[in-house]
Amino acid sequence: MKQIPNIFTLLNLVFGCMAIVSILQPGLIATVDADGQNFIAVPEGMYWASLYIGCAAVIDFLDGLVARLLKVPSDMGKQLDSLADVVSFGVAPGMIVYQYLRYACAQQEGGLNESILWLLPAFIIPCAGAYRLARFNIDTTQSHGFKGVPIPAAGLLVASFPLIYAYTDMNWLILLKANKWFWYAISIVVSYLMVSRLPMMALKFKDFSFKNNWPKFLLILIAIIAAILLKWLAVPVVFVVYVILSLGLKQHA
Repeated sequence: MKQIPNIFTLLNLVFGCMAIVSILQPGLIATVDADGQNFIAVPEGMYWASLYIGCAAVIDFLDGLVARLLKVPSDMGKQLDSLADVVSFGVAPGMIVYQYLRYACAQQEGGLNESILWLLPAFIIPCAGAYRLARFNIDTTQSHGFKGVPIPAAGLLVASFPLIYAYTDMNWLILLKANKWFWYAISIVVSYLMVSRLPMMALKFKDFSFKNNWPKFLLILIAIIAAILLKWLAVPVVFVVYVILSLGLKQHA
C-alpha cells in the first residue's frame, strides 16, 4: 500500500521523460534564416511535450492526494516527488525554451553560427527549479503557503507556449516566438519567481467558506472565463493573476 503513491510519482517522471523525447525529436518545420542560406528545424510535435507536462502535473497532484488518503506519507516519497518534478517541470520546460531560442536565433543574419552561449539561459529554469525544491524540502514553514512560485506552476506556464503557438493566428504572438529577448525574459522572470521568497498562496482548502477562500474562488473563476475566451493563452494570464493575488494577500495580511 505504501508504494502506491510512489508509483504515481514515478509516472510523473515518465511523463516528464516523454516530454523531453518529444522536444528532441527530429524537426519537421524548416525555416530559412535571415541570410536565406541555412535552415533550422523545430519539432512540429513539440505541443505533445506540453500535453505530457500537463499529464505530469495531474499525476503530481494525485500522488500527494493518494498518500494522504492512504495515510502513507513518507520522507522518501517527498524526495522522490522533488526528483520527478525537476525533470517534468524543470528540465522539460527548459528544453522547450532552448528550442525556441534556437528558432529565434535562426531568424537573425548568420544566426545559426551564433555561440551556444546564447542558448544556455534556457537552463536557468531547471537550475532554479532544483534550487527551489531543495529549499522547500528543508523548510518546515511552507505547509499552508509557498515561498516562491511552485515549480509545477512555472513548468506549466512554459509548457503552454507550444500549444498557444499551435492554435493562434495573432501576429504579435507569432512575432514573440522569434524574439530571443522574449525567451530570455521568460527564463529570468520564471526562475526569479521560483527562487524568490515572495509569499504565494497554496491552492489547498481547509474549508469552503467564501471568507477564507475568496482569492482561490476568484482565481478559479478567472481561469474558467479566460479558458473560454482565450483558449491556451489563458495559462499565462492565470499565472499572472495567481502571482498578483498572492502578493496582494501579503499586503493585506
